[in-house]
Amino acid sequence: MTIQRLGFFTRLLDQASAQERYRLATEQIATAERHGFDSAWVAQHHFHEPEGGLPAPLVFLAQVAARTSRIRLGTGIITLPLEHPVRVAEDAAVLDLLSDGRLELGLGTGGTPSAFAAFGLDSAERSAIFAKHLQVLLDAWGGRPLDGGDTRLYPAAPQLLDRIWQATFSVAGGARAGAAGDGLMLSRTQPRPADAPDATLAEIQDPIVDAYLAALPKGREPRILASRSVFVADDRETARRFAEPGLRRQADRFAAAGRGAPADTLDQLIAAFDVHLGTPDEVIASLRADDTLRRATDLVVQVHSVDPPHPFILRSIELVAQEVAPAFGWARQERGDDIRLAAASC
Repeated sequence: MTIQRLGFFTRLLDQASAQERYRLATEQIATAERHGFDSAWVAQHHFHEPEGGLPAPLVFLAQVAARTSRIRLGTGIITLPLEHPVRVAEDAAVLDLLSDGRLELGLGTGGTPSAFAAFGLDSAERSAIFAKHLQVLLDAWGGRPLDGGDTRLYPAAPQLLDRIWQATFSVAGGARAGAAGDGLMLSRTQPRPADAPDATLAEIQDPIVDAYLAALPKGREPRILASRSVFVADDRETARRFAEPGLRRQADRFAAAGRGAPADTLDQLIAAFDVHLGTPDEVIASLRADDTLRRATDLVVQVHSVDPPHPFILRSIELVAQEVAPAFGWARQERGDDIRLAAASC
């Protein structure tokens, strides 16, 4: 397993007000940039505070772009069926210019049924709406007319066509992303099928990767992003101390949603939620056992569903960059901005 690119992901779930969540997430992304992470990703969630704190990812990333200089900024994901595709195309085009070409666009069908209802849509039609809206995005960024006449996107953004990622839980979705030449996004929250509740992520996600690679056009480089729950601490006791309340909160949410409690003991919860936690050595060993990662080009780490306090998130980011990722061949890429910052601090 070799990590080509290292990313940080947040659903903005810090135990704080919305404004404070945005401030803390911005500091976490800035910390990731300072430690050499290649990308930062934010999720979009509407209405349900415990599931995610950010309904407007492109707005948030615009202010992050002003506070960073190098790290790539991605959406993981924009729930495309709930958005007007022309507005997404316009906002993304403007943000990419403001960020000096650092935007990555993760798209998906996502969203809870109640979110669709609030937008006046039927959740059962999400796949069809996604396909329709995606085509509008492609037409807009590709410079094609949007009205049957000569109305085209301004500012133009053909560069974004090569920075689309599709998130999926299915083999068919993997094939769709591959055939389009897009990146493939694999989630750490991959549901288990009813007939295989104890299946590993690799057992579920490897067939998706197979379908993606088989459909990828010849000569197109694969982009496979694997998001994983990773919490690294200086000692095992600290990692487990914060894991207990966070994972039990998540288990309670599962139970309240009628999905049943996934486990009883802390070790069972860690396994049920696919969490890699502990000291750097423990996390390295745990990640090595995740077979899907051998074909991932991008490892993106998040602290959910442990959700430790902010200072421990910053420390985890530091330990991932300094000790965990280098064990898998990742090396910080020194860029002009890094060199200038280092010189300025001398």
